[in-house]
Amino acid sequence: MDKQELHRLFDDMQQLHVVVIGDVMLDNYRWGVIERQSPEAPVPIVTVKKRDNRLGGAANVALNCIALGTKVTLASIVGDDNDGSILEQLANDAGIDTTLLVKSHHRPTTTKTRIIVDDKHMMRLDEEVCEDLTTEEEHPFIDMVMRYLQIEKPQVVIFEDYNKGVLKENVLDKIIKHCNHLGIITTVDPKKKNFLSYKNVTVFKPNLKEVREGLGMELNAVSETELDAAHHALQQSLQHHITFITLSEKGVYYHDAASEVIPTHTRTIKDVSGAGDTVIATASVIYALSKDARLMAAVSNIAGGLVCEHVGVVPIDKQQLLQECERLIATA
Repeated sequence: MDKQELHRLFDDMQQLHVVVIGDVMLDNYRWGVIERQSPEAPVPIVTVKKRDNRLGGAANVALNCIALGTKVTLASIVGDDNDGSILEQLANDAGIDTTLLVKSHHRPTTTKTRIIVDDKHMMRLDEEVCEDLTTEEEHPFIDMVMRYLQIEKPQVVIFEDYNKGVLKENVLDKIIKHCNHLGIITTVDPKKKNFLSYKNVTVFKPNLKEVREGLGMELNAVSETELDAAHHALQQSLQHHITFITLSEKGVYYHDAASEVIPTHTRTIKDVSGAGDTVIATASVIYALSKDARLMAAVSNIAGGLVCEHVGVVPIDKQQLLQECERLIATA
């Protein structure tokens, strides 16, 4: 792809409508300094200097899609609590459509509070309930999402699973079948619990650890031969179209008509938090526009590396991504 085609691709992102379905989180950051030990226990006292609230989980995937210039609708369930209100406000402020964001009396908003000192994570506090949606929550949610997809017909639906209970098997089965009926591209960032429930999706994007756990395969050498075997095992169970596996510092692997391991690019890694969210968002957008699995893998590989150069969960910078794509993958 030459630079002109690359610019056209990035310009076309604004024409996409993406729906992100899955587990949302509120990421709280407390930045501070350690000046003394506690007299109450042998632990340091962190004096908080700055507070920050950010969108996490599926909401961070939606934020990355917004950063790429697409229209985004977020479908999830949060608690009917203050954290849920903060998350909804952050999403609205970012330009994310929260029409499909439901408040529940049965569960709190998933919240992760990170304590950071000198750009290093000292501790994380999680508040969450991971049980599957109740029947009372599940059926109205499915009906609402399916009705929206029928009316709006977005180009791509992203399923972002963090094992927090929104993407239970019945939710997945009905919505994926509906997307296939409507001709909507479906992409998945899975977790272990529902790993083999994403049948007949377009792009299945686990990381290497999830493949090992989900299939019970060792994959020690991370060779293309081993990864091809993993792809065929996945496809036998899922009947999906494209396998896209992130390999951490070793890059990414994809299998469509062809397969390839694309190495990572040299980066100064500060924090890998949220990198997977950036990769699935970028991959979904690129594939929806190009239908090119190799291009999808190459661009999202670059995007994932770029966000790791920042501390904390941050969305991709579209202009920086374009410049890096020009430098690393564009032809003259």
